[in-house]
This record gives sequence, structure tokens and C-alpha cells, in this order.
Amino acid sequence: MAACVVMRNLVSRSARVSLSRGTAIRASSTYAERMFEAWKQKPSSVHSSWDNAFRKMESSDVFAAVAPITIEDDGASLDVAGLTADDALHHFRVHSLIRAFRVSGHTLAKMDPLGLWQRPPAPECDLAWYDFTEADLNKEFHFACPNTHTLFPNHDGPITLNQILEKLNAIYTSNVGYQFKHIQDETERNWIQREIEMGIMQEPLSAEEKQVCLYELIKSDGFEKFLQKKYGSEKRFGLDGCEVLIPGLKALMATSSQLGVTNTVIGMPHRGRLNVLVNVMGKPMEALLYEFSDHLAPDDEGQGDVKYHLGLSNNIELAPGRKMHVSLVANPSHLEAVDPVVVGKCRAAQDYRGGESERSHVLPLLMHGDAAFSGQGVVFETIGMSALPAYNVGGAIHVVVNNQVGFTTDPRFSRSSDYCTDLGVSVGCPIVHVNGDCVEDVIRVFKLASTYRQQFGKDFIIDLVCYRRFGHNEGDQPAFTQPLMYQSIDRHTPTLHRYSDQLKSESVVNDDWIVERITEYEAANTEAYNKAQPDGGYSPLSHSHYDVDTPWHGFKQRAADSIHTPTGIDYDMLKEVGQALSTYPKDFKIHSALKRIFKQRAEAVKKQEGLDWSMGEGLAFGSLLLEGTTVRLSGQDVERGTFSHRHHVLHDQETDNKLYNCLNNIRPGQPEYYVHNSHLAEFAVLGFELGFAQHSPYALVCWEAQFGDFANTAQCIIDQFISSGEEKWGRQNGLVMLLPHGYEGMGPEHSSCRIERFLQMCDDNEDSYPDFEEDFAINQIRRCNMQVVNCTTPANYFHVLRRQTQRDFRKPLVVATPKSLLRHPLAKSTFEDIGPGTRFKRLIPETDAEILSDADGVNNDVKRLVLCSGKVYYDLLEERTKQGNKEVALARVEQLNPFPYDLVLQHADQFPNAEIVWAQEEPKNMGSWGYVRRRIETALSKSTIHNEKRAIYAGRPSSAATATGNKLVHKAEQHDLIESALNAS
Repeated sequence: MAACVVMRNLVSRSARVSLSRGTAIRASSTYAERMFEAWKQKPSSVHSSWDNAFRKMESSDVFAAVAPITIEDDGASLDVAGLTADDALHHFRVHSLIRAFRVSGHTLAKMDPLGLWQRPPAPECDLAWYDFTEADLNKEFHFACPNTHTLFPNHDGPITLNQILEKLNAIYTSNVGYQFKHIQDETERNWIQREIEMGIMQEPLSAEEKQVCLYELIKSDGFEKFLQKKYGSEKRFGLDGCEVLIPGLKALMATSSQLGVTNTVIGMPHRGRLNVLVNVMGKPMEALLYEFSDHLAPDDEGQGDVKYHLGLSNNIELAPGRKMHVSLVANPSHLEAVDPVVVGKCRAAQDYRGGESERSHVLPLLMHGDAAFSGQGVVFETIGMSALPAYNVGGAIHVVVNNQVGFTTDPRFSRSSDYCTDLGVSVGCPIVHVNGDCVEDVIRVFKLASTYRQQFGKDFIIDLVCYRRFGHNEGDQPAFTQPLMYQSIDRHTPTLHRYSDQLKSESVVNDDWIVERITEYEAANTEAYNKAQPDGGYSPLSHSHYDVDTPWHGFKQRAADSIHTPTGIDYDMLKEVGQALSTYPKDFKIHSALKRIFKQRAEAVKKQEGLDWSMGEGLAFGSLLLEGTTVRLSGQDVERGTFSHRHHVLHDQETDNKLYNCLNNIRPGQPEYYVHNSHLAEFAVLGFELGFAQHSPYALVCWEAQFGDFANTAQCIIDQFISSGEEKWGRQNGLVMLLPHGYEGMGPEHSSCRIERFLQMCDDNEDSYPDFEEDFAINQIRRCNMQVVNCTTPANYFHVLRRQTQRDFRKPLVVATPKSLLRHPLAKSTFEDIGPGTRFKRLIPETDAEILSDADGVNNDVKRLVLCSGKVYYDLLEERTKQGNKEVALARVEQLNPFPYDLVLQHADQFPNAEIVWAQEEPKNMGSWGYVRRRIETALSKSTIHNEKRAIYAGRPSSAATATGNKLVHKAEQHDLIESALNAS
């Protein structure tokens, strides 16, 4: 026991200093005793160093016992062989000092080019923290593995404390700050450490590389100066103050290309966008300058949004024979909203190219502002899906252009964290902060990011610390709110001048070289400017292929005509898909309740009738798969379905994670059916699916909300991309939104999908009765911005899904999906409803032949024609049947936008003496009433019978909340609206 006491004393002595200072050493006497007891039972059970130590302690050779013990962490192995206890303690302290710099050295780094901001330095990076003094600077230490130690590679022999300190300061406290010790994976941590201390971050640039960097900096700086000179009063959100971004991005792309990336998708805010478009992505300067001109015609491409929001697609040459496809996704001023769109677009590109094996070939590159990165919740939502199997893209590279101010708000008032990038710590991202004035460090950091992403397939965050020379935009006066900062900026030497002086001092370039390059670039810009003038001969059509991020060739725009084709399919295919939906492997143990559901499905397929909502959807998805169309469904709980109706992914009841996807097992060689439960987010997931749908038109991509009203947390994607993307950016998209909707007494948060909001965004002209033509129904859709439907039959749901991919254009589709109708006995369809020659019904007229018309095609006895949409139809039908009422006709407007003017007019004329009523479940100030009221009247204005009539409202009164939470009130309201709809006052 005496030996263990000796060990306890030695360890405790070292721990007292270390633990009292909060360092990483956590040695304790209890741990030593446990090791000693294990050694006594079986010497081979402990590390050889402990084995040797305990053997020597047993012989009472105290100091020799310390000799074999080494402290091994972070690749640093300090040799304490043959030292006294005090010397051994000093080695412990040096080890702690090294680790402290690796963990907290970034607090000392000089990252701010203005020198205005510095975090409080970590005290553990100070010698005094370890009771070292200047007298200890010449003390020598030995590294046990000099050939593998990353801090002093290939250094043989003792190293003084002063040398260690100088090396640590040079690496960790200069112009780059590193945060990587929070990463859980040891392999990643060690890799990054090696690259920082002896790899990429220590590699000098060649003279040729330095010249390339300087020239890219000349172009970046010259671009902004040229636009300032020619269009000084225009907003351009220039890159002034962060010109180094351009050479950084070029280095990142070149490195990525060398490592296998063939496709890069970029999302970025408006700051620096024009510079990136021209100097990185190859947009012709004359094309950009043409957009500044006053002679941009209304029909010219790109006129739907300001130039610093537009996208681009191009193949750029990074080296002789090596090209990369780059696309910049168009985005609104809503900062960070584009992030999930980019990630979803990349995932689609990867999946279409081969899936998991293609992750490394398609790179998402996201650029951010500092205030937006730390402030916008969609950033967290997007990064939060980075490791989820259904949303993983093999890592994104994030570049934060850190202006050190958010519009007019100081960082101390815009975030609670020390850094704007601290979000990355929560998901284990490496974070590197770099001074934007230090060009070569920036280049190395961008190379490091690319290499890490290709090596580990994970996100990497670059904090590019810079400043805005002109404030939020060129017309802004930033000194109102940041006077000291802008006094410093006015005095600050631009990066181009600093780097030019550096390279001249290194004899890499001279003044003549610099002047020649500046003159050459300005001359090229002047030539482009002259071409862009009215008499310069430039035509925007010559570069029209640049205008969108990924052009879809062969798809028609709004001005072209389309042909309406049926969406029904033959019975053999229906049976084949139906069988897949109703069977599972014999050795798969499903839940007992599912056996009944699958039996019902099989019966429906056998009888070719009784198809419920889930079968209508499943048959649509499955038939598209057999026709070669990829289908993707994503959202919260979609695999089972919020209301336990879908069951597309089965879980074995006896084996964990044993799954069966019904629609992936229809036929060998079919495309994959991607159905994935998402994390609990709407904004990023809807944006992701929008991006997925944006990559290719040859897929049906659906997002389902858990409840329809939850879509409002993704309103930005709906407003800025889905409803207006084609108008602003010429960007078609066929995304489908499935929004559960219906009033069943579930309260204000689970009743309405807020259909009125979608209808309000529709661009259908309520006062204009359309000109009818051949294939009017399909061309009406082609000319609108999006479709909004509220189907009442599984068959119509089947058709509206299938027609999304059966046309030569794409439009977003919003579907108010049912809840109680999922199992309603009357909401059933047959094979005949979806068989050959059938198609979607925009309006379903009265189905009772006795009410529909007399022999002459009209029914003068009908006193009311009630138009409605969705579930309320069945409530009205039930009550009308109870009453035996033959004086009320019911018609269902299945497609709300574009509005079926022609069918409403035709059906109304069948009942000459009828009042025209609109019935809805929603309050009067919500639902479809505000949208359909004027459109019904526009349709009736073309009637010789009803042209003087106005639509009558039947429904709940106006309300601030969508619905009541009181069951009794709900029932009373429901009774009143049914009564008011069926009975004339």
C-alpha cells in the first residue's frame, strides 16, 4: 500500500496546481488507486507505462517510477523520463499550456482588421497561470515522439519553453483563430490539428500563387470601383472592405475541384453578389451593366427582381481541362431563407447522380452575414438537418462575411454569444476565424475548409472578419450609429494596397506589374460598359442561359400553349400498385391493427371500388414510379401519416430498425420512393423540398405539414419563393404542399391551413372573365402563379397529384388535405374514376340526377345552388338527405385557383331560379369567401339569367381566431352554417 500512497501523492501534487486553474488535467488519487488495484490483479490489464511505474514503485524507486509515464493528448507526447517530481510537474504544466492554446488561443488571435474588437484573452494561455516566470523561458523539455508530434515536426532534441511559446503564438494567436476541440470525433480533431500545425495552414504560397491572388484582388477591388464611378447613386451592396472574398472563393473552388467536386451550388445574401456573379461565376460584365441601364425592356429576362437577387448557372474553367458547374440560387432580401433551398437542391443533384456515393461531388456553398447567421432561426434549422440521413449532403461550407455590424446594430446588441458562429459548436462544426486583411491566411483557410469537407463529409464554418466601407449600402451613412468604427475605416489601408506592398517587398511583383493589371481590368470593364449602352449592340438574349440557377430545357413559359392530357391509368397498373400497397413480406411482423388496414386495401383493389384517401395517394405515387418518375414525400410524421392513414413505411414489431417501404417494392428497376420523417421544423424543411424540386422537373416532390396551420412558420418560403419565384426569377417549380385542413372541433390551431393566405397570393384577375380556347383548363393553369385545390374525393386527389408531372410546365400546388374524410364512408372512389381517359375535375356538379335537371337540361324548382369546397360538402349532403330537400343543389369547387369561371357559369345556368350561395366552414374573414365572392360574380356576369345576382355567404361570422376550442360552441356554429346554407332566409 505504501507504493500506492507514493503514487497518490505524486498525482495529487500535479493535480493541485492543474485543477485549481481549471485546466484539462483531471488526475486523481482515486483513479491511481483503481489502476493500481487492477494492476495487482492482472498487470497486463493496464497500459505498459503504468505497469512499469507500479513495478518501480513496488521497489520504492519513487522518481524512477514517474519516468515511464507520458502525457499523451492532442498528438503531444511529453517525455518525463528520469526527471524529478518538480520537473515532471513542469512537464504537466507545459502540456496543459499547449492544450490551452489549442482550445482557447482564438481568444488572443488578431482577427479584426480594424483592431477595434478583441475578446477577453483566456487566462490559461498565460504563463503565470502555470506559475511559470520569465526565468523558466530557457527551461528545456523533451517530446517523446518528435517525428510524429505536430507542433514540432521532425525536431529532435530538447525544446525550450520560449520556443514552445513562440510556436504556439505564431500558430494560434496571429491572424487566424481556431475552434475545433468541441468536435466529438478524435480522428477529426487530430486531422484538423495536424493541418493547422504542420499541414495546409503552414504551407507557403508560391510566387505564382501570390500573383494569382493579387490579380483576383485587383479584379475584386476594381469591380467595385468601376461600378461606384459609373453608378454611384445606385444600390449595389458592394464587397468594399471584404474584397478578399473573391480570391478566397476561387481558391476554395479550385481545391474542391481537385478533390472531386464537379458541381457547386451557392446561396448568398446581396452583399458582394454582383462581384461574385462576374468575378467568380463568369457572368459577362456587359450583361450585368445592361441590368443597370434605363433601357431594360419589360419583356427582357431578369426584369422581375433587383439585380442583386438574381441567380445564375454557368460552367467555369478552373484549370486547363477541368471545369466545374456552378449555380447561384436566386433569393429574396430575407436573409438566410435561401440556405435550405441550396441544400435541398444539392441533395437532389446527389440523389439523381447516384446517392450516397455522389455526396462529395456536389458542394453546397453558403455565404452569410454575421448578424443574420447568429440571428435567423432558419440557420439553426438548416444546420440541424446536416447529419440526418434524409437531408445530409456530405457537408456544406459556410462563409460568414463578418461585417462586425448588422445594418446599424453592434454585435453586443445583436447576439448573446461571443462569436456570430457559435451555433457551429452545437453540431460539432470546425470554426475558423480569419482576418480579412491577411490574404494568404484567407486562401489557406478556404483550402482547409474544402479539404475537410471532402475528407469527412461534414459542415465547416469560416468566419471571414472584415468591415463595410460604405455602410449597409452605398447611399447609407453609417457614421450615424458607428462613428468610431467608420473613423477607423476611413483611416484604414485597403487590403489591395496592403497585399501589393507585401508582394513588392518580397520581390514577387513590381509597380509596373500592378499598374498593368489594373489598367487591363479597367479597360475590359470600359469595353463592356460601351457594349451595354443602347447603341452598343448588346442583346440580353445572347446570355439568357445565365439567368436562372438551373435551366429546364424544353419546358414552356407562360406565353406558350399546352395540351391537356388525361391522367388516368390502365387497370393492370392500378392492380399492380394496389397489390404492393396491400402486401408485405411473410417474415415481416407488422402491428396487428395494420393487418386489418392491409386487408381492407386488398379488398378495395380486388373489388376495384372503395378506394379511400390513402389508396388514392398511394396509387398516384406508385403509378408515377412505374412510369419512371421519382417521388419524394417529406415532413413531420409522413411515413405513417399524422392521422395514421398512410403507412408507407412499416416497422417490424420484433426487430429494431427493420423497415419495409411498400412503394419501393412494386417492380424491380423502378425509381426510388423517398418518404422521410423530418425533424420538427417547417421553414427549413419546406425550403429544402423546394430546392429538391428546383433541381429537376422530373420528380413529384411533396411536403406535408403535420397540421395545415403549421405551414405559417414557413411563410417566408411560401411568400418569397413558392408564390412569386416564377414572376421574379423566371423559375418554375412543381413543389406540392399538403396541408391538413378541416373543422372537426379540434380548436384554433388544428383546424385551418389558412387557405385564404394562399388564395390572396394568387395572381388570377378576379374582374376578368377569361377567353375560352381549346385546352383552356391547362392553359389557365400555365398562366397562373400557383394552383390551390381542396379535393373531396380520392380520385380527384389522385389526378391532381399525377397531373403535376404530366405537363410541359411546372407550377406549385397547394392541397388542403382532409382529416375526417380520410375514413369517411362517402369519400371513396373506384377504379373507373381513375382509369383510362379520366382526369381531374375542376368542379364537381350536383350528382343527384333528380335535382340536376329536368328533361330540358334545367331545373326551375331548385331555389339554391350552394357552391362549396372540401369537407363541408359532406356535412351539407348529410343534412340535405335528412331533410329530403330537393330544392337545393350542391356543387364542389375542387380547384380554387385558377378559378373555374366557365364551369360555375354553366352549372348556375342549369338552375335559373336559384340563389347562388357560397358555404364554408371558416369564419367570414378567412377561408375562400374573400377570394371566390368577386369571381363568382364575374362568372355570373356572363349569364343572361344570373347577371344581376350576387353571391350569398353561408358560414361562421368573422373572428380573430380560426376556430373555437369549445366543442359545444363548435357544434352550434356548425349547425348554424348548415342551416344558413340550405335554407333561404
